[in-house]
Amino acid sequence: MNKALDDIRVLDLSRVLAGPFCTQMLGDMGAEIIKIEKPGAGDDTRHWGPPFLKDANGVDTSESAYYLSVGRNKKSVAIDIKTGEGQALIRALLKESDVLIHNFKVGGLEKYGLGYDQLKNEYPALIYCAISGFGQTGPLAPEPGYDFLAQGMAGLMACTGEPDGEPMKVGVALSDVMTGLNAAAGILAALHSCSRTGRGQMIDIALTDCTLAALTNIAQYYLTSGICAPRLGNAHSTIVPYQAFKARDGHIILAIGNDSQFRRFCDFAGKPEWSADPRFATNTVRLMHREMLCPRIAALIAEQTGAYWIEGLREADVPCGPVNRMDQVFETEQIQARDMEIFMDHKLAPEPIALVGSPLKFSDTPVSYDIAPPVAGEHTAAVLKALLNLSDEEITALEQQGIIETHKTIL
Repeated sequence: MNKALDDIRVLDLSRVLAGPFCTQMLGDMGAEIIKIEKPGAGDDTRHWGPPFLKDANGVDTSESAYYLSVGRNKKSVAIDIKTGEGQALIRALLKESDVLIHNFKVGGLEKYGLGYDQLKNEYPALIYCAISGFGQTGPLAPEPGYDFLAQGMAGLMACTGEPDGEPMKVGVALSDVMTGLNAAAGILAALHSCSRTGRGQMIDIALTDCTLAALTNIAQYYLTSGICAPRLGNAHSTIVPYQAFKARDGHIILAIGNDSQFRRFCDFAGKPEWSADPRFATNTVRLMHREMLCPRIAALIAEQTGAYWIEGLREADVPCGPVNRMDQVFETEQIQARDMEIFMDHKLAPEPIALVGSPLKFSDTPVSYDIAPPVAGEHTAAVLKALLNLSDEEITALEQQGIIETHKTIL
Protein backbone atom coordinates (compact mmCIF):
# COMPACT_ATOMS: atom_id res chain seq x y z
CA MET A 1 0.00 0.00 0.00
CA ASN A 2 1.25 3.46 -0.89
CA LYS A 3 1.64 5.48 2.32
CA ALA A 4 2.07 9.22 2.50
CA LEU A 5 4.81 9.19 5.16
CA ASP A 6 6.39 5.77 4.69
CA ASP A 7 9.88 7.31 4.37
CA ILE A 8 9.67 9.15 7.70
CA ARG A 9 10.86 7.84 11.07
CA VAL A 10 9.80 9.58 14.29
CA LEU A 11 11.50 9.13 17.66
CA ASP A 12 8.65 9.72 20.08
CA LEU A 13 9.62 10.70 23.63
CA SER A 14 6.17 12.09 24.40
CA ARG A 15 3.60 10.64 26.74
CA VAL A 16 0.03 11.15 27.95
CA LEU A 17 -2.06 12.77 25.17
CA ALA A 18 -0.88 15.77 23.10
CA GLY A 19 2.30 14.15 21.74
CA PRO A 20 0.87 10.63 21.42
CA PHE A 21 -2.18 12.02 19.58
CA CYS A 22 0.19 13.69 17.13
CA THR A 23 2.36 10.62 16.58
CA GLN A 24 -0.63 8.31 16.15
CA MET A 25 -1.78 10.59 13.33
CA LEU A 26 1.67 10.44 11.73
CA GLY A 27 1.75 6.68 12.20
CA ASP A 28 -1.65 6.27 10.56
CA MET A 29 -0.23 8.14 7.57
CA GLY A 30 2.64 5.68 7.31
CA ALA A 31 5.46 7.13 9.41
CA GLU A 32 7.44 4.69 11.52
CA ILE A 33 6.91 5.73 15.13
CA ILE A 34 9.41 4.53 17.72
CA LYS A 35 7.86 5.24 21.10
CA ILE A 36 10.44 5.51 23.87
CA GLU A 37 9.03 4.41 27.24
CA LYS A 38 10.33 4.16 30.78
CA PRO A 39 11.42 0.62 31.65
CA GLY A 40 9.08 -1.06 34.10
CA ALA A 41 6.36 1.56 33.81
CA GLY A 42 5.78 2.77 30.26
CA ASP A 43 3.56 5.70 29.35
CA ASP A 44 1.73 7.16 32.35
CA THR A 45 -1.63 6.64 30.67
CA ARG A 46 -1.22 2.86 30.52
CA HIS A 47 -2.34 2.89 34.16
CA TRP A 48 -5.08 5.53 33.91
CA GLY A 49 -8.07 3.28 34.37
CA PRO A 50 -10.46 1.65 34.69
CA PRO A 51 -11.53 0.71 32.14
CA PHE A 52 -8.71 -1.63 31.11
CA LEU A 53 -8.41 -4.06 28.24
CA LYS A 54 -9.42 -7.52 29.43
CA ASP A 55 -7.58 -10.76 28.69
CA ALA A 56 -9.05 -14.12 27.65
CA ASN A 57 -10.15 -14.76 31.25
CA GLY A 58 -11.92 -11.44 31.57
CA VAL A 59 -9.21 -10.07 33.85
CA ASP A 60 -7.94 -6.51 33.52
CA THR A 61 -4.59 -6.18 31.74
CA SER A 62 -2.17 -3.29 32.21
CA GLU A 63 -3.51 -1.48 29.12
CA SER A 64 -6.03 1.28 29.85
CA ALA A 65 -8.64 2.61 27.45
CA TYR A 66 -6.88 5.98 27.69
CA TYR A 67 -3.61 4.53 26.41
CA LEU A 68 -5.33 2.46 23.72
CA SER A 69 -6.96 5.61 22.30
CA VAL A 70 -3.62 7.00 21.07
CA GLY A 71 -1.33 3.96 21.05
CA ARG A 72 -1.61 2.36 17.63
CA ASN A 73 0.91 2.28 14.79
CA LYS A 74 3.84 2.64 17.17
CA LYS A 75 6.77 0.46 18.13
CA SER A 76 7.41 0.50 21.87
CA VAL A 77 11.06 0.60 22.94
CA ALA A 78 11.82 0.77 26.66
CA ILE A 79 15.02 2.75 27.36
CA ASP A 80 16.11 4.47 30.57
CA ILE A 81 17.19 7.87 29.28
CA LYS A 82 18.44 8.87 32.73
CA THR A 83 21.48 6.68 32.16
CA GLY A 84 24.43 7.59 29.99
CA GLU A 85 24.04 4.33 28.11
CA GLY A 86 20.38 5.07 27.50
CA GLN A 87 21.19 8.53 26.22
CA ALA A 88 23.76 7.02 23.87
CA LEU A 89 21.06 4.70 22.50
CA ILE A 90 18.75 7.68 21.90
CA ARG A 91 21.49 9.52 20.03
CA ALA A 92 22.20 6.44 17.95
CA LEU A 93 18.50 6.13 17.09
CA LEU A 94 18.43 9.83 16.16
CA LYS A 95 20.97 9.12 13.42
CA GLU A 96 18.31 6.91 11.83
CA SER A 97 15.38 9.27 12.47
CA ASP A 98 13.85 12.36 10.90
CA VAL A 99 11.85 13.74 13.81
CA LEU A 100 12.09 13.87 17.59
CA ILE A 101 8.99 14.83 19.56
CA HIS A 102 8.71 15.22 23.32
CA ASN A 103 6.65 16.92 26.00
CA PHE A 104 9.15 17.20 28.83
CA LYS A 105 9.13 20.35 30.92
CA VAL A 106 11.26 23.17 29.52
CA GLY A 107 14.85 22.16 30.26
CA GLY A 108 13.85 18.60 31.08
CA LEU A 109 15.75 16.92 28.26
CA GLU A 110 18.72 19.25 28.47
CA LYS A 111 19.92 17.52 31.63
CA TYR A 112 20.19 14.32 29.58
CA GLY A 113 22.06 16.02 26.75
CA LEU A 114 19.01 15.80 24.49
CA GLY A 115 17.95 19.44 24.21
CA TYR A 116 17.64 21.00 20.77
CA ASP A 117 20.73 23.19 21.12
CA GLN A 118 22.69 20.12 22.22
CA LEU A 119 21.63 18.13 19.16
CA LYS A 120 21.19 20.57 16.27
CA ASN A 121 24.82 20.67 15.15
CA GLU A 122 25.24 16.91 15.29
CA TYR A 123 21.89 16.34 13.53
CA PRO A 124 21.40 19.37 11.24
CA ALA A 125 18.39 17.89 9.42
CA LEU A 126 16.55 16.91 12.62
CA ILE A 127 12.98 18.15 13.10
CA TYR A 128 12.70 18.70 16.87
CA CYS A 129 9.16 19.24 18.20
CA ALA A 130 8.88 20.33 21.84
CA ILE A 131 5.40 20.38 23.38
CA SER A 132 4.94 22.18 26.68
CA GLY A 133 2.29 23.94 28.69
CA PHE A 134 3.40 27.49 28.02
CA GLY A 135 6.12 27.30 25.38
CA GLN A 136 9.89 27.68 25.54
CA THR A 137 9.78 31.44 26.26
CA GLY A 138 7.96 33.76 28.62
CA PRO A 139 7.73 33.96 32.42
CA LEU A 140 5.68 30.75 32.76
CA ALA A 141 7.87 28.66 30.44
CA PRO A 142 9.43 26.60 33.27
CA GLU A 143 6.05 25.70 34.81
CA PRO A 144 4.42 22.32 34.18
CA GLY A 145 1.39 22.50 31.89
CA TYR A 146 -1.78 20.45 31.84
CA ASP A 147 -4.84 20.43 29.64
CA PHE A 148 -7.12 21.65 32.45
CA LEU A 149 -4.84 24.60 33.15
CA ALA A 150 -4.65 25.49 29.46
CA GLN A 151 -8.43 25.42 29.09
CA GLY A 152 -8.74 27.79 32.02
CA MET A 153 -5.81 30.11 31.39
CA ALA A 154 -6.32 30.53 27.64
CA GLY A 155 -10.02 31.45 27.87
CA LEU A 156 -11.80 28.26 26.80
CA MET A 157 -13.46 27.65 30.18
CA ALA A 158 -14.63 31.24 30.48
CA CYS A 159 -16.83 30.86 27.40
CA THR A 160 -18.00 27.30 28.21
CA GLY A 161 -20.89 26.50 30.54
CA GLU A 162 -24.30 27.86 31.39
CA PRO A 163 -24.60 31.66 31.68
CA ASP A 164 -25.35 31.55 35.40
CA GLY A 165 -23.15 28.55 36.14
CA GLU A 166 -19.46 28.19 36.79
CA PRO A 167 -16.86 28.15 34.01
CA MET A 168 -16.68 24.64 32.59
CA LYS A 169 -13.95 22.64 30.91
CA VAL A 170 -14.75 20.68 27.77
CA GLY A 171 -15.58 17.02 28.41
CA VAL A 172 -12.44 15.77 26.64
CA ALA A 173 -8.86 17.05 27.01
CA LEU A 174 -9.37 19.32 24.03
CA SER A 175 -6.34 21.54 24.63
CA ASP A 176 -4.14 18.44 24.41
CA VAL A 177 -5.89 17.27 21.26
CA MET A 178 -5.64 20.68 19.55
CA THR A 179 -1.98 20.85 20.51
CA GLY A 180 -1.41 17.43 18.97
CA LEU A 181 -3.05 18.59 15.76
CA ASN A 182 -0.89 21.71 15.62
CA ALA A 183 2.22 19.65 16.34
CA ALA A 184 1.41 17.33 13.44
CA ALA A 185 0.87 20.27 11.09
CA GLY A 186 4.12 21.88 12.22
CA ILE A 187 6.10 18.66 11.78
CA LEU A 188 4.75 18.13 8.26
CA ALA A 189 5.58 21.74 7.31
CA ALA A 190 9.09 21.41 8.75
CA LEU A 191 9.64 18.15 6.88
CA HIS A 192 8.58 19.83 3.65
CA SER A 193 10.99 22.69 4.28
CA CYS A 194 13.78 20.26 5.11
CA SER A 195 13.21 18.39 1.87
CA ARG A 196 14.06 21.62 0.02
CA THR A 197 16.79 23.06 2.24
CA GLY A 198 18.27 20.07 4.06
CA ARG A 199 17.91 21.98 7.32
CA GLY A 200 15.93 20.86 10.32
CA GLN A 201 14.47 23.14 12.95
CA MET A 202 12.80 23.30 16.32
CA ILE A 203 9.02 23.53 16.61
CA ASP A 204 7.89 25.14 19.87
CA ILE A 205 4.27 24.16 20.62
CA ALA A 206 2.40 25.36 23.73
CA LEU A 207 -0.94 24.14 25.06
CA THR A 208 -2.00 27.68 25.94
CA ASP A 209 -1.08 29.04 22.50
CA CYS A 210 -2.99 26.30 20.72
CA THR A 211 -6.04 26.73 22.95
CA LEU A 212 -6.14 30.49 22.44
CA ALA A 213 -5.69 30.17 18.67
CA ALA A 214 -8.53 27.64 18.55
CA LEU A 215 -10.91 30.15 20.14
CA THR A 216 -10.95 31.96 16.76
CA ASN A 217 -14.10 34.08 16.67
CA ILE A 218 -14.45 34.19 20.47
CA ALA A 219 -10.93 35.60 20.80
CA GLN A 220 -11.53 37.99 17.89
CA TYR A 221 -14.82 39.08 19.48
CA TYR A 222 -12.76 40.60 22.28
CA LEU A 223 -10.02 42.01 20.04
CA THR A 224 -12.59 43.69 17.80
CA SER A 225 -14.99 45.00 20.44
CA GLY A 226 -12.99 45.17 23.66
CA ILE A 227 -15.79 43.14 25.25
CA CYS A 228 -15.57 39.51 26.37
CA ALA A 229 -18.03 37.25 24.56
CA PRO A 230 -20.72 36.13 27.01
CA ARG A 231 -20.90 32.58 28.26
CA LEU A 232 -24.09 31.21 26.71
CA GLY A 233 -24.16 27.49 27.42
CA ASN A 234 -25.25 25.71 24.25
CA ALA A 235 -26.12 28.98 22.52
CA HIS A 236 -23.89 30.95 20.17
CA SER A 237 -22.41 34.38 20.82
CA THR A 238 -23.17 35.80 17.36
CA ILE A 239 -25.79 33.52 15.72
CA VAL A 240 -29.44 32.96 16.76
CA PRO A 241 -30.97 30.39 16.93
CA TYR A 242 -27.89 28.20 17.15
CA GLN A 243 -28.22 25.99 20.22
CA ALA A 244 -29.70 22.87 21.79
CA PHE A 245 -33.40 22.65 22.54
CA LYS A 246 -35.26 20.00 24.53
CA ALA A 247 -37.77 18.02 22.49
CA ARG A 248 -40.37 15.75 24.04
CA ASP A 249 -37.96 12.82 24.28
CA GLY A 250 -34.50 14.38 24.34
CA HIS A 251 -32.39 17.24 23.09
CA ILE A 252 -31.85 18.32 19.50
CA ILE A 253 -29.61 20.96 17.97
CA LEU A 254 -30.73 23.78 15.71
CA ALA A 255 -27.80 25.25 13.78
CA ILE A 256 -29.49 27.99 11.78
CA GLY A 257 -26.73 29.96 10.14
CA ASN A 258 -28.57 32.42 7.90
CA ASP A 259 -31.88 34.17 7.42
CA SER A 260 -33.18 31.90 4.66
CA GLN A 261 -32.68 28.87 6.90
CA PHE A 262 -34.59 30.69 9.64
CA ARG A 263 -37.47 31.34 7.25
CA ARG A 264 -37.61 27.67 6.30
CA PHE A 265 -37.57 26.69 9.96
CA CYS A 266 -40.48 29.03 10.69
CA ASP A 267 -42.47 27.70 7.75
CA PHE A 268 -42.02 24.08 8.86
CA ALA A 269 -42.78 24.99 12.47
CA GLY A 270 -46.04 26.66 11.42
CA LYS A 271 -44.80 30.07 12.54
CA PRO A 272 -44.17 32.05 9.32
CA GLU A 273 -44.99 35.24 11.20
CA TRP A 274 -41.75 34.90 13.17
CA SER A 275 -39.56 35.34 10.11
CA ALA A 276 -41.66 38.30 9.03
CA ASP A 277 -41.44 39.96 12.46
CA PRO A 278 -39.00 42.91 12.28
CA ARG A 279 -37.58 41.79 15.64
CA PHE A 280 -36.56 38.39 14.22
CA ALA A 281 -36.24 38.83 10.45
CA THR A 282 -32.41 39.02 10.38
CA ASN A 283 -29.67 37.53 12.51
CA THR A 284 -28.65 40.98 13.72
CA VAL A 285 -32.05 41.68 15.24
CA ARG A 286 -32.44 38.08 16.44
CA LEU A 287 -29.26 38.59 18.48
CA MET A 288 -30.81 41.71 20.00
CA HIS A 289 -34.04 39.88 20.84
CA ARG A 290 -32.57 36.48 21.75
CA GLU A 291 -34.33 36.44 25.16
CA MET A 292 -37.68 36.96 23.44
CA LEU A 293 -37.28 34.52 20.54
CA CYS A 294 -35.52 31.49 22.02
CA PRO A 295 -38.10 30.73 24.75
CA ARG A 296 -40.78 30.68 22.04
CA ILE A 297 -38.74 28.22 20.00
CA ALA A 298 -38.07 26.12 23.10
CA ALA A 299 -41.77 25.86 23.91
CA LEU A 300 -42.54 24.82 20.34
CA ILE A 301 -39.77 22.22 20.13
CA ALA A 302 -40.91 20.64 23.40
CA GLU A 303 -44.29 19.78 21.88
CA GLN A 304 -42.86 17.16 19.47
CA THR A 305 -40.31 14.35 19.48
CA GLY A 306 -36.74 14.83 18.37
CA ALA A 307 -37.33 12.57 15.36
CA TYR A 308 -40.25 14.73 14.25
CA TRP A 309 -38.10 17.84 14.17
CA ILE A 310 -34.97 16.25 12.72
CA GLU A 311 -36.76 14.45 9.90
CA GLY A 312 -38.90 17.43 9.01
CA LEU A 313 -36.21 20.05 9.25
CA ARG A 314 -33.72 18.02 7.25
CA GLU A 315 -36.36 17.70 4.54
CA ALA A 316 -36.71 21.48 4.69
CA ASP A 317 -32.91 21.88 4.42
CA VAL A 318 -32.54 23.33 7.90
CA PRO A 319 -29.36 22.22 9.74
CA CYS A 320 -30.24 20.16 12.79
CA GLY A 321 -29.31 16.96 14.55
CA PRO A 322 -29.55 14.89 17.72
CA VAL A 323 -27.39 15.08 20.83
CA ASN A 324 -25.99 11.55 20.87
CA ARG A 325 -24.45 9.48 23.62
CA MET A 326 -21.34 7.51 22.64
CA ASP A 327 -23.31 4.29 22.19
CA GLN A 328 -25.65 6.11 19.81
CA VAL A 329 -22.71 7.66 17.96
CA PHE A 330 -21.19 4.31 17.05
CA GLU A 331 -24.59 2.90 16.06
CA THR A 332 -25.25 5.58 13.43
CA GLU A 333 -25.01 4.58 9.79
CA GLN A 334 -22.97 7.68 9.00
CA ILE A 335 -20.20 6.83 11.46
CA GLN A 336 -20.20 3.21 10.29
CA ALA A 337 -20.02 4.29 6.66
CA ARG A 338 -16.99 6.45 7.46
CA ASP A 339 -15.10 3.54 9.09
CA MET A 340 -14.72 5.46 12.32
CA GLU A 341 -14.78 2.25 14.35
CA ILE A 342 -11.97 -0.15 13.48
CA PHE A 343 -10.79 -3.48 14.89
CA MET A 344 -7.23 -4.64 15.49
CA ASP A 345 -5.67 -7.79 16.92
CA HIS A 346 -3.99 -7.16 20.27
CA LYS A 347 -1.61 -9.63 21.85
CA LEU A 348 -3.33 -9.41 25.27
CA ALA A 349 -6.92 -9.69 24.06
CA PRO A 350 -8.71 -12.86 22.91
CA GLU A 351 -10.56 -11.03 20.13
CA PRO A 352 -9.85 -7.96 17.98
CA ILE A 353 -10.27 -4.76 19.98
CA ALA A 354 -12.36 -1.81 18.84
CA LEU A 355 -10.60 1.53 18.29
CA VAL A 356 -11.59 4.92 16.92
CA GLY A 357 -10.57 5.18 13.27
CA SER A 358 -8.65 7.98 11.62
CA PRO A 359 -10.66 10.92 10.24
CA LEU A 360 -8.17 11.29 7.37
CA LYS A 361 -9.55 9.89 4.12
CA PHE A 362 -6.97 9.96 1.31
CA SER A 363 -7.80 8.92 -2.25
CA ASP A 364 -4.29 7.73 -3.14
CA THR A 365 -2.41 7.16 0.14
CA PRO A 366 -5.03 5.85 2.57
CA VAL A 367 -4.20 5.54 6.24
CA SER A 368 -3.33 2.06 7.46
CA TYR A 369 -3.64 0.27 10.76
CA ASP A 370 -0.59 -1.93 11.00
CA ILE A 371 0.40 -2.11 14.66
CA ALA A 372 -2.07 -2.45 17.52
CA PRO A 373 -1.24 -0.38 20.63
CA PRO A 374 1.86 -2.22 21.81
CA VAL A 375 2.74 -3.60 25.21
CA ALA A 376 5.47 -1.46 26.82
CA GLY A 377 8.82 -2.52 25.44
CA GLU A 378 7.28 -4.88 22.92
CA HIS A 379 9.63 -3.82 20.13
CA THR A 380 12.79 -3.00 22.08
CA ALA A 381 14.85 -5.93 20.83
CA ALA A 382 13.56 -5.80 17.26
CA VAL A 383 14.25 -2.06 16.84
CA LEU A 384 17.71 -2.16 18.42
CA LYS A 385 18.65 -5.07 16.18
CA ALA A 386 17.24 -3.56 13.00
CA LEU A 387 18.43 0.05 13.40
CA LEU A 388 21.53 -0.23 15.57
CA ASN A 389 22.68 -3.74 14.62
CA LEU A 390 22.91 -4.79 18.26
CA SER A 391 23.38 -8.50 18.88
CA ASP A 392 21.27 -10.68 21.16
CA GLU A 393 24.15 -10.69 23.62
CA GLU A 394 24.41 -6.89 23.66
CA ILE A 395 20.65 -6.56 24.15
CA THR A 396 20.71 -9.06 27.00
CA ALA A 397 23.57 -7.20 28.65
CA LEU A 398 21.75 -3.87 28.40
CA GLU A 399 18.64 -5.44 29.87
CA GLN A 400 20.55 -6.97 32.75
CA GLN A 401 21.93 -3.52 33.56
CA GLY A 402 18.41 -2.07 33.61
CA ILE A 403 19.12 0.28 30.71
CA ILE A 404 16.47 -1.28 28.46
CA GLU A 405 13.53 -3.59 28.97
CA THR A 406 11.89 -5.96 26.54
CA HIS A 407 8.31 -7.11 26.62
CA LYS A 408 9.35 -10.52 27.88
CA THR A 409 10.15 -9.07 31.28
CA ILE A 410 7.18 -6.74 31.34
CA LEU A 411 4.43 -9.24 30.59
